[in-house]
Amino acid sequence: MENINGVMMQFFHWYNAPDGSLWNEFKKEIPSLVEAGFTAVWLPPAYKGAAGGMDVGYSVYDMYDLGEFDQKGSVRTKYGTRDELLCAVAEARRAGIHIYWDVVLNHRMGGDEEEEFTATPYNDENRNEQAGEPRTIKSYTHYTFPGRKKKYSEMEWHWWHFTSCDYDANNPDSNDIFLFDGKEFDTEVDLEKGSFDYLMGCDVDVKNEEVKNEIKHWGEWFLDTVGMDGVRFDAVKHVQAGFFPEWLDHVRNYAQRKIFAVGEYWSYEIEALHHFISVTNGDVALFDAPLHRNFSEASKAGNSFDMSAIFENTLVKNEPELAVTIVANHDTQPLQALESVVEEWFKPLAYALILLRREGYPCVFYADYYGVSYEDVGRDGNTYQIEILCHRKTIDDLMRVRGTHSYGDQYDYFDHPNTIGWTRLGTEEHPGGLAVVLSNGEAGTKRMETSLVDHEFYDVLGNIDEVIRTDSEGWAEFRSNAGSVSVWLPR
Repeated sequence: MENINGVMMQFFHWYNAPDGSLWNEFKKEIPSLVEAGFTAVWLPPAYKGAAGGMDVGYSVYDMYDLGEFDQKGSVRTKYGTRDELLCAVAEARRAGIHIYWDVVLNHRMGGDEEEEFTATPYNDENRNEQAGEPRTIKSYTHYTFPGRKKKYSEMEWHWWHFTSCDYDANNPDSNDIFLFDGKEFDTEVDLEKGSFDYLMGCDVDVKNEEVKNEIKHWGEWFLDTVGMDGVRFDAVKHVQAGFFPEWLDHVRNYAQRKIFAVGEYWSYEIEALHHFISVTNGDVALFDAPLHRNFSEASKAGNSFDMSAIFENTLVKNEPELAVTIVANHDTQPLQALESVVEEWFKPLAYALILLRREGYPCVFYADYYGVSYEDVGRDGNTYQIEILCHRKTIDDLMRVRGTHSYGDQYDYFDHPNTIGWTRLGTEEHPGGLAVVLSNGEAGTKRMETSLVDHEFYDVLGNIDEVIRTDSEGWAEFRSNAGSVSVWLPR
């Protein structure tokens, strides 16, 4: 795991304004991010999507168009122009911030021309169930990238570079998935729907040699053009798992240095995450989706949730070296497909649980840090105005504590359904340690051991004014208010 005491920020959310301002905003925020203690930033897909300047980046059209070519209705991407991107990256590099790029290898969308070819329909809900006989279909599988005119890469994409799609112009009302002639669904993928190889658009065939070589070439080009310290692989449960280590090895060998990698395997089944880690030989860390689910459920259940089990069935408990811990992300925010809200009252508790513990590599979400508001249509067809509150002061306080006091041995006191806590004892280089107590119910106390005897501790978050003194053996009854968290530091 990179940066043993580092913290990354996801510097975007789904509803950032599509005005081309994000790269410039990131550049402006770099000094304050450094001051806050962030060591790495995860940025959204940098290349042109099928919706051009409106595209969040996951409907991949042209991975070589970083906001340089007039394609899909705009020159810039949603986040800005190529020049603005390169300028922001250069500033981050000077400041010492590592940049992790969102890389989407699973699918392409917005093909330029239709092609006709043979494909077999399969049931969208069960990819093992054939839904009809092979037939000729017509779909937008030819990518010519006319605005780029073969600059940077001469490859055009055709139907044989993909395995499947969900659109047939000859039968536009079909709800089936079409498996292309001579292709098969990948096996090293999530087993939901029989084989969750297909997600959307034109499913990239990562077993095709032309495709593999092109994606590796793109990795070299992106390293030379923009640079990268790490990657966030999108939708890894939909791609042949073995391809990720192969691509990573190639890019790392080309760069002649370590490149961090974290995958989005969005499953709450911990065994599925362990299987991916096994197949990829522990080469790719994963976001701890089960921990996020625990946070969401705890925030909604209030004092009926057993806080002593907050880390049960999570990746950070079972594979701490490969767990990237999050409270929320762009997919879980309200009105998104994977909506899974962590209620605002619980976020200070959740961030304390990922920022002040020894295990895991924490990631702070842009929307929680800055606060955002947006409007969108829900699944019921109604329009909703959403506001996510700004927790910047609390997160900044926790980040400072992480940098100064969150070191050394960790003693856990997860022995009560509502009030839990832990202490860190500090090290010779970072002495003093800390004590954390949080409650999802009434105000509570937790008798815990520190490394300092007969010493005063204060709540750095300011939730409790009184000072607590340890006894002659370093123990004290540390406190938390109802539905709150207190972080006790030595005076």
